[in-house]
Amino acid sequence: MTDTEPDHGFRPDAPVPHRSDLGRRVAVRRQELGLTREDVAVRAGSAPGYIQYLEEWAAAPGTGFLLRLADALETTVTELVGGSADLPPGLGAAGLDPELTTLNAQECRGLLSTHGVGRVAVSRRGAPAVYPVNYTVDDDLLAFRTSPEAAPAAARDQSVAFEVDHIDEAFSQGWSVLVIGDARAVTDPGRILRLEERAHTLPWAGGDRGLWIGVTPTEITGRRIRQRRKGRPA
Repeated sequence: MTDTEPDHGFRPDAPVPHRSDLGRRVAVRRQELGLTREDVAVRAGSAPGYIQYLEEWAAAPGTGFLLRLADALETTVTELVGGSADLPPGLGAAGLDPELTTLNAQECRGLLSTHGVGRVAVSRRGAPAVYPVNYTVDDDLLAFRTSPEAAPAAARDQSVAFEVDHIDEAFSQGWSVLVIGDARAVTDPGRILRLEERAHTLPWAGGDRGLWIGVTPTEITGRRIRQRRKGRPA
């Protein structure tokens, strides 16, 4: 145990009191990269037990260890500690050798199924408007919850656009998927129950939001920006 990895009396079988924001970001980034705690430990020159401690308990590692951890997770210390949490995404510099590719429908559907927040674009009071919503996917239906009085409910019985994206600030890369389709209120009890079961989370806005609006896609398109790797054909 180094001076940047103090002995906190951690036991693998101990109950988890709470996770810090740092721990959540470390866990999410590790999972995005498909790494185990052992993988991160090797990359950061640490012990797997300490990576688990960071993810599950409130910890305050030293600057040196944070630098190694950020490098191991292919990101920055600023991202890990939430220094950019209140800033809009996309402020990072453009990559040195970006590659823009078009995603096919299957790739778009796969990306849609991995995320829980998107933006629905509707016409409201004769003007265009865009609202962020929590959504889920059920077969070909993309659905979100709202209340009849809330602004996103304006999507009902309209042709709408729905956009989902992901931005990786550390590598100046990401993807976006755009769905065009017809929005209708979901009224079938069986499908509503299935949507409730599949939902990633309750609506972040809180309150009574029991109206499900489903978007049946008529067009799905997407693009990805990534950095070219050595050996990858142009």
